Amino acid sequence: MTSDHAPPPHPHLHAVAPPHPHAPASLVEGSIGRTLFFFSLPILASSILQSLNASVNAIWIGRLLGPAALGASANANSVLFLLLAAVFGTGMAASVLVGQSLGAADLTQARRVVGTSISFIALVSLGLAIAGSIFAPDLQRALDTPADVLPLATSYLRIIFYGLPGMYIYTFVMMCLRGAGDAKTPFAFLLVSAALDVSLNPLFIRGAGPIPAMGIAGSATATLIAQWISLGLLIGYLYLKKNMLRLERGQVRFLRLDPTILHALVTKGVPMGMQIIVVSSSSLAMIKLVNRFGSNTTAAYGACFQLWSYIQMPAFAVGSAVSSMAAQNVGAGLWDRVARIARDGVIYNVLLTAALVAIASVGSREAFELFLGSAPGAVAIAQHIHFIVSWSFILFGISFVLTSVVRATGAVLPPLLILLVALWLVRMPIAYAFVGTHGAEAIWWSFPLGSVVSLILSIAYYRLGNWRRAKMIDRPVVTASTATLPVAVVTSPSRS
Repeated sequence: MTSDHAPPPHPHLHAVAPPHPHAPASLVEGSIGRTLFFFSLPILASSILQSLNASVNAIWIGRLLGPAALGASANANSVLFLLLAAVFGTGMAASVLVGQSLGAADLTQARRVVGTSISFIALVSLGLAIAGSIFAPDLQRALDTPADVLPLATSYLRIIFYGLPGMYIYTFVMMCLRGAGDAKTPFAFLLVSAALDVSLNPLFIRGAGPIPAMGIAGSATATLIAQWISLGLLIGYLYLKKNMLRLERGQVRFLRLDPTILHALVTKGVPMGMQIIVVSSSSLAMIKLVNRFGSNTTAAYGACFQLWSYIQMPAFAVGSAVSSMAAQNVGAGLWDRVARIARDGVIYNVLLTAALVAIASVGSREAFELFLGSAPGAVAIAQHIHFIVSWSFILFGISFVLTSVVRATGAVLPPLLILLVALWLVRMPIAYAFVGTHGAEAIWWSFPLGSVVSLILSIAYYRLGNWRRAKMIDRPVVTASTATLPVAVVTSPSRS
């Protein structure tokens, strides 16, 4: 690294830095298709791992405790998905800021973002953990959770709240590493977390030796323990390997909330987080509607969610990779590369998602039997739901990739409005308006209709909107010194 007083790169030139001793490969040069493919692979593998982890836990719950417990975990996880909005918004904003800072070769700015974000997330998660553990029963009652499911869901959710700070910080660190172009380290430690979680679940559910049988609360306890251990190991590893985003001894002051960065995290992170709130609140409203049709339908819907998590993995993986790549190229001013990143991202998503929809549809009965066991009524319901809804995730993926590129510039309100229209002005009104005359069919068909609207609006904004003029921070952070990544080559913005 150069001297702390080295001048920043010229604003109209792209500074290509040789790798920091422990930095990932550059996302602002080389083949876009190849870079996107190999950057997406560990993210996709992470998504597969997380889904496998959740699915195996669901199998443990369903097989050891029965359909009611599985329905309880589905209801509780819907609340958890809503709570993840807080860390998702801040994490996404921080990830984009880190990416843009590294694209502009400003390492000090990237570390300031990390410090302020960790402090902010710790405070928010602690408040949510306290409030959530108190009001867990009220949250479940608000969902019209069936009487036989309510105590189980409440017990599961309350323990999840206790582990919220660790879960939030763990997720944030993963997102920042990806924003810096490192997708391999998050995957490695997700592997550790998943192995611990899956191994501990049956022990805490049924009990073994000194471990008492805790039922569904044991599943949540296993997840909590696995994530806290993995977080500690990850932080230790980052310092052992001298990761470029770590805060050094003289930079502990970066943990103080920087007003400029905090303003960006809030003003940009809140709309990003609101997208999760829009999705999860519509999911909660949908579960409330599904619960009217009894435990079998609730369990079938929960099993569908497990399978759909796999189908949506390419969209989330490619979208995350596209966002990180676009952010660094925006920071470097390489707009021609940003456009090609969006194009390649859409192509990858369509091919991968379509393949998974086909595979999942062929093996749907066997897949649902894993979750639902010998409950033929629930399995048949799950298959019916899946065949109506699954193909719409191809359209969702295209929309997700395009909005991921848009958000990488700091344009965060239009994607939120698009999602709001698709879910709350199309999907939910259709489901609630026609459920009285068409029963549960109205719920299932509202999914593809919402996806079509989301796709149309996303394409329109990407092609016609002014998202390229958006900024994450309106003015630079004023620092006593600016550490930059070493500049080896200066090229024009047309470099591919």
